[in-house]
Amino acid sequence: MNQQIEKAEAQSQHGSHAGHGWMMILCCIPMLVIAVALVATGVASASFLFAAIACFAMMAAMMVMMVRGMSGGGQNNR
Repeated sequence: MNQQIEKAEAQSQHGSHAGHGWMMILCCIPMLVIAVALVATGVASASFLFAAIACFAMMAAMMVMMVRGMSGGGQNNR
């Protein structure tokens, strides 16, 4: 019975942070816009744009993994 109560409390605590991942992804948009502008004006090479896209992809992957970890997707959870 205590395990069910603890699990319900943990889920309610994580529910308030549901939009955090999307907010972090949205924070990457200015970086991508600046990278595109610098490449378009010739100030930076195309590899700079690749680095910005790789950074965005790593942030997205990290947010997805964090959400899975919060929802109890791990193998050690009972």
